[in-house]
Amino acid sequence: MIASVGLIPVKVIKALPSDYQIPDPLPWAQIAGPLAAAEDSLARLDERLAKSPIRQGWIARTHYTDATAGLWLEGELVHLDDLVLHDAGMDVRTPTHELTRAHAILRARRRIAAAKPDWALSAAGLAGLRGRGARGGWEEETGDRNEEADETRDLEEGDGETDSSEPFRATPTDDRLADVFAAVDAAIAQVDCTLAAENATARPPERDPLVYDLDWDEDERIDAWRVVIDQTRNLPPTLAAAVATDAWAVLAPLQHTPWLGRLLAAALLRERGKTRAHLPCLHDGFKAIPRERRRPSGRAGRLAVQLESIAAAAEAGLKDHDRWLTARTLLARKLAGRRSTSRLPALLDYVLTRPIVSAGMIAEELEITPRAAQDLVSKLGLREATGRGRYRAWGIL
Repeated sequence: MIASVGLIPVKVIKALPSDYQIPDPLPWAQIAGPLAAAEDSLARLDERLAKSPIRQGWIARTHYTDATAGLWLEGELVHLDDLVLHDAGMDVRTPTHELTRAHAILRARRRIAAAKPDWALSAAGLAGLRGRGARGGWEEETGDRNEEADETRDLEEGDGETDSSEPFRATPTDDRLADVFAAVDAAIAQVDCTLAAENATARPPERDPLVYDLDWDEDERIDAWRVVIDQTRNLPPTLAAAVATDAWAVLAPLQHTPWLGRLLAAALLRERGKTRAHLPCLHDGFKAIPRERRRPSGRAGRLAVQLESIAAAAEAGLKDHDRWLTARTLLARKLAGRRSTSRLPALLDYVLTRPIVSAGMIAEELEITPRAAQDLVSKLGLREATGRGRYRAWGIL
């Protein structure tokens, strides 16, 4: 980039991200206590979840709470019930920008948790989470739309008796339309070839310079962050996760995705075997740290705070697990003496996987009517969570 000052051209040097250096030597006097607490708390929670009957429900519920906490840390308020209803496609009101961002965090957490432990930190995983890989966000949505269009066209062309992949042909008795249908078939084939060629070479749309800094080299910053991760191979897993989170905050690889750093730090804990039964909720843990202590000036203080947030996340997870397990035990007593065809056990299992459930969500999951869903809720004795007369929702709080 060339700028001119008066009559003399001046070359403007693009600002590069500052290098992140792991403290050497490490400030053990400040981080030893938080490190031990984080290691112990994570180990207890993971061991508890590994043998828990509500493990899958705990994981599903914490995806929602961690997603809302991620936006809360950025100063955006997203209600938990709005996120649950939006995820189920049953929004009560028009989704806001903050709600769609929270849903993006939710999808990213689910994707990391469902993949192999080492996927998120690999080159393919980082590209996919950024929306740049073969199954990135933009290309995945484009592919889904193309598949839906193909399915719709197949249904329109086919009937219940013939192969839907065959183009529609005019009957021999209607020779006047034969040429017309042949032309339509040729046009459809040409469009299919054109779309296939465009999808093979398609790229995400160019970024708006009013929203993005075009000189922000995300690839270079991601590479710098991965170098820091490689330098933590000999550190304890929780300390490595704290370093990864702090390095992401300093390097800021992605301009509008600061929440991805803590998800990748949680994935690092899974990759190194510290948490085998769950994906830690680091946003929830950092939210529990008092605001005045979240961003100390020194690097040693920042690492200590990150370790404290990991311990806080694990302790909160233990409390939630024990509370939900107790609630499940009490509600399970109401299932005694029910018929084998009763849907109450299925409702109990479903309500454990969501912070709240509505009559429409229950009806869709259990394949019953909304009126029957409300009857099941009253029989199970779930607590109403909204306090409204309409658009009510229930849950185990």
